[in-house]
Formats: sequence, structure tokens, C-alpha cells
Amino acid sequence: MREGTEPFGRRCVRVLRNAFAGLAVMAVASAAAPVAAHAAKYAAIVVDAKTGKVLHAKNADAQRYPASLTKMMTLYMLFGALDSGKVTMDTKLKVSAFASRQAPTKLGLKPGSTLTVRDAMLGLITKSANDAAVVIAENLAGSETAFAKKMTATARRIGMSRTTFRNASGLPNPGQVTTARDMATLGRALSEHYPQYYKYFSTRSFVFKGRRINGHNNLLGRVRGVDGIKTGYIRASGFNLVSSVKRDGRHIVATVLGGT
Repeated sequence: MREGTEPFGRRCVRVLRNAFAGLAVMAVASAAAPVAAHAAKYAAIVVDAKTGKVLHAKNADAQRYPASLTKMMTLYMLFGALDSGKVTMDTKLKVSAFASRQAPTKLGLKPGSTLTVRDAMLGLITKSANDAAVVIAENLAGSETAFAKKMTATARRIGMSRTTFRNASGLPNPGQVTTARDMATLGRALSEHYPQYYKYFSTRSFVFKGRRINGHNNLLGRVRGVDGIKTGYIRASGFNLVSSVKRDGRHIVATVLGGT
């Protein structure tokens, strides 16, 4: 195929898939599963964020494990609480023993300490902190289980018909599933419904208790027009990505699940 003739949506997926190979943060797990296993997990979709038109799709409605893409919904819920005035950026969230015991990646929060909403939000966006995700869940809903039920209900309300959440972080749970199409829907909803908070997805690092926390999304600053959104990985899912790109008057949201 000659240069310039490849369909826009397919070209976007190819660029994003190739970008995975260059993400240093993911390289350590590149041999975690055979190529055939990754191929079985692969799903993708590219959507015109302005019109909803699907530009490319592959296994877009097949259920997969979201991994840390789950935190997109955790943040959607947090943005809703900010928008309604239930919390502010300076609200201090209590850290439970359960939250502190979450598996890495995490901020290393101590039981009985507090975490501001701002730091919790940036901890999810940059470091994909599992402890911060549970802190948000417990403070907004009383427990992570109750929060997950609200996440699923919210998913249905915004059109995510094949997604079920069981936790706020994306740590392994066989009942926690999504699709490439649903994650693209969530990506669009974050931008459309909460533009005043969506801008934080372009944050590449932040300072937490004197430490600089660097983000996992190395497409930021490397691919022109990328302004977020989220990476994810567990062994069962492969490498996941929802990316938003604004360039030359266009805005696309692309999901890749089960990348290598």
C-alpha cells in the first residue's frame, strides 16, 4: 500500500500498536506470554470523538480484562464528586489498612494517614496507584465493593453495555470485564462530561511528599497530539491502552487491548 493511502483509523491503530513496543515501562514484561496468546487477547477500536463514527474495529465487542484502564472509571466517578461539590481538590481522604495493603504499583500510603483528592487523582493518572484507587473508592462509597457497583451502574448509564467492575484499581478479578468499544465510550465521556478535569490526563509527573512521580504513559510528549488517557497491564489482559489524539482539527479516541 502506498504511503498516504492507508485508512486513517487503521493507521492510528498501527501507530499505537507500534508505540507499545517502545514503551520502556512495559518492556520488562514483553515476554510474559506467547505471541499466540497475545493474539487471542487482541481487540481494538478507533472512534471519531466528535461524531462517534467508528474508523476501525477488531474484536471491538469481545470481552477482555481492563486491568488499570479500570481507573478511568474510578476517575470518572471522582470527577463527578468534584463537579457536584461533594469533594474539592483539597479534601483529605482517609487511608485504610485495606487500601494500604494493595499490591504495587502504589504510592506507599500508610494506614491512618490522609491523601488529598488532588494527589489521589494525580496518583492514578501518573503512577496508576492501586492504593490511591481504593482510597477514592472507600471515601466516596464506604467500601470498594459498593463503589464497584456504582461504577458498573455508571458504565451502563453512559452506554458501556458489556462492562462489569469488581474493584477500583483493575487488579486481577475474573468478573471484571470490558470491551474495546466500551473503553472508547468511557474515553469520550471523560473528555465530554468533565473537560475541566480531563486536562489532568496530560500530566506527565507530579511531586508527592517531596518525590517526583513519573507517569507510565510515554506516548505523552512522543506522539503529537496525544493528551491522555490510560495504560494498563495484568498477565491475563496483555498490554492495554486508551489514547486520545487531537491533531489537525480532528479528535480520535483509540483503544488497544491485549497488545504485545
